[in-house]
Amino acid sequence: MDYGVDLYWLPLGAGGHFVRLNGRVYEAVVALRDRRRRLDLYHSALEVRTRDGRYVIESAPIRASDGPDRGVVAEGPVGSRLLQRFGIFRYELRFWRSGVIPDIAEAVGSPVRVVEGETQACRLLALASSVPTPVWGRDELGTGDMWNSNSIVAWLLEGVGVDAAAIHPPPHGRAPGWDAGVVVARRETAARQPATEGIAS
Repeated sequence: MDYGVDLYWLPLGAGGHFVRLNGRVYEAVVALRDRRRRLDLYHSALEVRTRDGRYVIESAPIRASDGPDRGVVAEGPVGSRLLQRFGIFRYELRFWRSGVIPDIAEAVGSPVRVVEGETQACRLLALASSVPTPVWGRDELGTGDMWNSNSIVAWLLEGVGVDAAAIHPPPHGRAPGWDAGVVVARRETAARQPATEGIAS
């Protein structure tokens, strides 16, 4: 069996004109601020294959229409904690067995094999209960980048020893939030290091 983890790059707003329009407006403002040309924005998702089955890992708005068995392991607020009691202002993290990645047909330069073999793939699945859930679209953790779905994917990959900083979206594109996941994961690793060294000595 082909055990491992594949990364998919999905154009932001694929299948949804409202999100796509908002993304274009956001990128236009940021590009103007940074004095650079506009780039394509991407959202990432993972597909994990182990002997236990195939899992889709993705962070998305809460949509009950997707069914109750979509593997939700965590939820977090969108925009502001004051609004999280309204479903529209919450996101969920899915570790969805036999799940689907919406609009996977629009993925660009995908899939990208980022983990080879079952050992790391299982370790990644085991991190489900530890994923941080700060406010989506904000920099609550002081990383210099917003937290979003890309942050979660980068955090998971770093958590199993993958150098997520070396992974890049397709040419002429960027993945907002990716750096936030890398920074948070590496902070957590560094925080654990002294305790590990103390035990070894």
